[in-house]
Amino acid sequence: MTNHLRRLLAGLTLFVAEFTVTMLIGILGVIMFLFLGREVLNQQVTAFDEQATNWVRELLGPNQLGWIRGVTFLASANFIVIAALLLIGGFLLRRRHRWYMLLVPVVAIGSIVLNLTLKNAYQRPRPAMPVVAAQGLSFPSGHAMIAASFYGLLIYLVQTHMRRPSLRWVRRLTIVGLLLLILLIGLTRVYLRVHYTSDVLAGFMAGGVWLLIAIPLLKRIENETKKRFKKTLQSAGKQAL
Repeated sequence: MTNHLRRLLAGLTLFVAEFTVTMLIGILGVIMFLFLGREVLNQQVTAFDEQATNWVRELLGPNQLGWIRGVTFLASANFIVIAALLLIGGFLLRRRHRWYMLLVPVVAIGSIVLNLTLKNAYQRPRPAMPVVAAQGLSFPSGHAMIAASFYGLLIYLVQTHMRRPSLRWVRRLTIVGLLLLILLIGLTRVYLRVHYTSDVLAGFMAGGVWLLIAIPLLKRIENETKKRFKKTLQSAGKQAL
Protein backbone atom coordinates (compact mmCIF):
# COMPACT_ATOMS: atom_id res chain seq x y z
CA MET A 1 0.00 0.00 0.00
CA THR A 2 1.50 3.32 -1.05
CA ASN A 3 1.88 6.27 1.28
CA HIS A 4 -0.55 8.26 -0.84
CA LEU A 5 -3.24 5.59 -0.47
CA ARG A 6 -2.62 5.36 3.26
CA ARG A 7 -3.04 9.10 3.67
CA LEU A 8 -6.19 8.95 1.58
CA LEU A 9 -7.68 6.17 3.70
CA ALA A 10 -6.67 7.94 6.90
CA GLY A 11 -8.30 11.15 5.72
CA LEU A 12 -11.46 9.29 4.69
CA THR A 13 -11.63 7.49 8.04
CA LEU A 14 -11.24 10.77 9.91
CA PHE A 15 -13.93 12.41 7.79
CA VAL A 16 -16.39 9.56 8.40
CA ALA A 17 -15.66 9.63 12.14
CA GLU A 18 -16.11 13.41 12.39
CA PHE A 19 -19.28 13.29 10.30
CA THR A 20 -20.75 10.49 12.44
CA VAL A 21 -19.94 12.25 15.71
CA THR A 22 -21.36 15.53 14.41
CA MET A 23 -24.57 13.85 13.29
CA LEU A 24 -24.99 12.07 16.62
CA ILE A 25 -24.41 15.27 18.57
CA GLY A 26 -26.86 17.14 16.37
CA ILE A 27 -29.55 14.48 16.68
CA LEU A 28 -29.04 14.28 20.44
CA GLY A 29 -29.31 18.08 20.69
CA VAL A 30 -32.58 18.13 18.75
CA ILE A 31 -34.03 15.32 20.88
CA MET A 32 -33.06 17.05 24.13
CA PHE A 33 -34.48 20.37 22.95
CA LEU A 34 -37.78 18.78 21.91
CA PHE A 35 -37.95 16.97 25.23
CA LEU A 36 -37.41 20.18 27.18
CA GLY A 37 -39.92 21.98 24.98
CA ARG A 38 -42.55 19.34 25.64
CA GLU A 39 -41.92 19.48 29.37
CA VAL A 40 -42.20 23.27 29.33
CA LEU A 41 -45.50 23.16 27.45
CA ASN A 42 -46.80 20.54 29.88
CA GLN A 43 -45.45 22.54 32.84
CA GLN A 44 -43.49 19.54 34.09
CA VAL A 45 -40.20 21.31 34.85
CA THR A 46 -41.27 23.68 37.63
CA ALA A 47 -39.74 21.66 40.47
CA PHE A 48 -36.53 21.04 38.53
CA ASP A 49 -36.17 24.73 37.66
CA GLU A 50 -36.71 25.83 41.27
CA GLN A 51 -34.15 23.37 42.60
CA ALA A 52 -31.65 24.28 39.89
CA THR A 53 -32.05 28.01 40.56
CA ASN A 54 -31.36 27.50 44.26
CA TRP A 55 -28.33 25.35 43.44
CA VAL A 56 -26.90 27.97 41.08
CA ARG A 57 -27.33 30.78 43.59
CA GLU A 58 -25.60 28.68 46.26
CA LEU A 59 -22.83 27.76 43.83
CA LEU A 60 -22.04 31.33 42.78
CA GLY A 61 -22.70 32.79 46.22
CA PRO A 62 -24.52 35.90 47.45
CA ASN A 63 -23.67 39.49 46.57
CA GLN A 64 -21.94 38.58 43.29
CA LEU A 65 -23.97 40.87 41.05
CA GLY A 66 -21.02 42.93 39.77
CA TRP A 67 -18.99 40.29 37.94
CA ILE A 68 -22.07 38.25 37.07
CA ARG A 69 -23.53 41.16 35.13
CA GLY A 70 -20.17 41.55 33.41
CA VAL A 71 -20.15 37.90 32.32
CA THR A 72 -23.75 37.94 31.12
CA PHE A 73 -22.93 41.08 29.06
CA LEU A 74 -20.54 38.95 26.99
CA ALA A 75 -23.56 37.32 25.33
CA SER A 76 -25.60 40.51 24.93
CA ALA A 77 -26.52 41.86 21.51
CA ASN A 78 -24.37 44.98 22.01
CA PHE A 79 -21.23 42.99 22.74
CA ILE A 80 -21.79 40.30 20.11
CA VAL A 81 -22.27 42.90 17.38
CA ILE A 82 -18.94 44.53 18.22
CA ALA A 83 -17.14 41.18 18.54
CA ALA A 84 -18.60 39.96 15.24
CA LEU A 85 -17.51 43.14 13.44
CA LEU A 86 -13.99 42.77 14.80
CA LEU A 87 -13.88 39.17 13.60
CA ILE A 88 -15.15 40.15 10.16
CA GLY A 89 -12.56 42.92 9.96
CA GLY A 90 -9.81 40.46 10.84
CA PHE A 91 -10.93 38.01 8.19
CA LEU A 92 -11.14 40.80 5.65
CA LEU A 93 -7.42 41.36 6.09
CA ARG A 94 -6.71 37.66 5.59
CA ARG A 95 -7.67 36.79 2.06
CA ARG A 96 -7.42 33.05 2.66
CA HIS A 97 -10.30 33.14 5.14
CA ARG A 98 -12.64 35.66 3.63
CA TRP A 99 -15.53 33.22 3.56
CA TYR A 100 -15.64 33.58 7.33
CA MET A 101 -16.93 37.09 6.68
CA LEU A 102 -20.15 35.33 5.69
CA LEU A 103 -20.00 32.63 8.36
CA VAL A 104 -19.79 35.01 11.33
CA PRO A 105 -22.90 37.12 10.57
CA VAL A 106 -24.89 34.07 9.42
CA VAL A 107 -24.19 32.27 12.70
CA ALA A 108 -24.90 35.36 14.84
CA ILE A 109 -27.95 36.68 13.00
CA GLY A 110 -29.33 33.20 12.36
CA SER A 111 -29.08 32.40 16.05
CA ILE A 112 -31.00 35.55 16.97
CA VAL A 113 -33.73 34.95 14.39
CA LEU A 114 -34.10 31.30 15.39
CA ASN A 115 -34.27 32.24 19.05
CA LEU A 116 -37.04 34.78 18.49
CA THR A 117 -38.95 32.23 16.41
CA LEU A 118 -38.70 29.60 19.14
CA LYS A 119 -39.67 32.08 21.86
CA ASN A 120 -42.81 33.02 19.95
CA ALA A 121 -43.62 29.34 19.44
CA TYR A 122 -43.38 28.39 23.13
CA GLN A 123 -44.61 31.68 24.68
CA ARG A 124 -43.10 31.01 28.10
CA PRO A 125 -43.07 34.00 30.48
CA ARG A 126 -39.89 34.89 32.33
CA PRO A 127 -39.43 34.04 36.04
CA ALA A 128 -41.04 36.29 38.60
CA MET A 129 -38.94 38.76 40.59
CA PRO A 130 -35.85 38.99 38.35
CA VAL A 131 -32.69 40.49 39.83
CA VAL A 132 -32.20 42.71 36.75
CA ALA A 133 -34.70 44.01 34.22
CA ALA A 134 -35.37 41.77 31.23
CA GLN A 135 -37.89 41.93 28.42
CA GLY A 136 -39.45 39.39 26.12
CA LEU A 137 -40.19 35.71 26.54
CA SER A 138 -38.13 33.09 28.32
CA PHE A 139 -37.80 29.81 26.38
CA PRO A 140 -35.18 29.24 25.08
CA SER A 141 -32.63 31.64 26.57
CA GLY A 142 -31.27 34.02 23.95
CA HIS A 143 -28.04 34.62 25.84
CA ALA A 144 -27.41 30.88 26.20
CA MET A 145 -28.20 30.25 22.54
CA ILE A 146 -25.98 33.09 21.30
CA ALA A 147 -23.18 32.01 23.66
CA ALA A 148 -23.33 28.43 22.35
CA SER A 149 -23.36 29.48 18.70
CA PHE A 150 -20.94 32.45 18.76
CA TYR A 151 -18.36 31.12 21.20
CA GLY A 152 -18.87 27.67 19.71
CA LEU A 153 -17.85 29.24 16.39
CA LEU A 154 -14.71 30.60 18.05
CA ILE A 155 -13.95 27.08 19.31
CA TYR A 156 -14.31 25.80 15.75
CA LEU A 157 -11.95 28.49 14.44
CA VAL A 158 -9.37 27.79 17.14
CA GLN A 159 -9.54 24.04 16.56
CA THR A 160 -9.30 24.52 12.79
CA HIS A 161 -6.48 27.05 12.57
CA MET A 162 -4.29 26.53 15.64
CA ARG A 163 -2.94 23.20 14.40
CA ARG A 164 0.79 23.66 14.92
CA PRO A 165 2.24 21.32 17.57
CA SER A 166 3.80 24.28 19.37
CA LEU A 167 0.31 25.73 19.89
CA ARG A 168 -1.26 22.52 21.19
CA TRP A 169 -1.57 23.63 24.81
CA VAL A 170 -2.63 27.14 23.83
CA ARG A 171 -5.35 25.61 21.66
CA ARG A 172 -6.55 23.30 24.41
CA LEU A 173 -6.58 26.00 27.08
CA THR A 174 -8.41 28.40 24.78
CA ILE A 175 -11.08 25.80 23.98
CA VAL A 176 -11.54 24.92 27.66
CA GLY A 177 -11.76 28.62 28.51
CA LEU A 178 -14.43 29.22 25.86
CA LEU A 179 -16.42 26.18 27.02
CA LEU A 180 -16.30 27.44 30.60
CA LEU A 181 -17.40 30.89 29.43
CA ILE A 182 -20.42 29.40 27.64
CA LEU A 183 -21.36 27.47 30.78
CA LEU A 184 -20.83 30.48 33.03
CA ILE A 185 -23.00 32.71 30.84
CA GLY A 186 -25.80 30.18 31.23
CA LEU A 187 -25.35 30.09 35.00
CA THR A 188 -25.49 33.88 35.23
CA ARG A 189 -28.86 33.95 33.46
CA VAL A 190 -30.25 31.60 36.09
CA TYR A 191 -28.58 33.50 38.93
CA LEU A 192 -30.13 36.77 37.75
CA ARG A 193 -33.54 35.06 37.62
CA VAL A 194 -34.16 36.22 34.06
CA HIS A 195 -34.34 32.61 32.87
CA TYR A 196 -35.19 29.18 34.16
CA THR A 197 -32.53 26.48 33.98
CA SER A 198 -34.58 24.64 31.34
CA ASP A 199 -34.48 27.83 29.22
CA VAL A 200 -30.69 27.86 29.42
CA LEU A 201 -30.30 24.16 28.61
CA ALA A 202 -32.62 24.53 25.64
CA GLY A 203 -30.66 27.59 24.49
CA PHE A 204 -27.43 25.59 24.59
CA MET A 205 -29.03 22.79 22.58
CA ALA A 206 -30.53 25.10 19.97
CA GLY A 207 -27.36 27.17 19.60
CA GLY A 208 -25.19 24.09 19.23
CA VAL A 209 -27.46 22.49 16.65
CA TRP A 210 -27.66 25.72 14.65
CA LEU A 211 -23.85 25.90 14.61
CA LEU A 212 -23.60 22.29 13.41
CA ILE A 213 -25.95 23.16 10.56
CA ALA A 214 -24.47 26.52 9.60
CA ILE A 215 -20.78 25.56 9.36
CA PRO A 216 -21.04 22.62 6.90
CA LEU A 217 -23.77 24.38 4.93
CA LEU A 218 -21.67 27.48 4.36
CA LYS A 219 -18.56 25.42 3.68
CA ARG A 220 -20.48 23.66 0.91
CA ILE A 221 -21.63 26.99 -0.49
CA GLU A 222 -18.03 28.20 -0.38
CA ASN A 223 -16.75 25.13 -2.23
CA GLU A 224 -19.46 25.36 -4.88
CA THR A 225 -18.77 29.07 -5.35
CA LYS A 226 -15.05 28.43 -5.79
CA LYS A 227 -15.74 25.68 -8.34
CA ARG A 228 -18.06 27.88 -10.37
CA PHE A 229 -15.64 30.78 -10.22
CA LYS A 230 -12.80 28.54 -11.38
CA LYS A 231 -14.92 27.21 -14.26
CA THR A 232 -15.84 30.76 -15.23
CA LEU A 233 -12.17 31.76 -15.33
CA GLN A 234 -11.26 28.69 -17.38
CA SER A 235 -14.11 29.39 -19.80
CA ALA A 236 -13.07 33.02 -20.14
CA GLY A 237 -9.47 31.96 -20.76
CA LYS A 238 -10.50 29.56 -23.53
CA GLN A 239 -12.63 32.20 -25.19
CA ALA A 240 -9.73 34.66 -25.06
CA LEU A 241 -7.56 32.13 -26.87
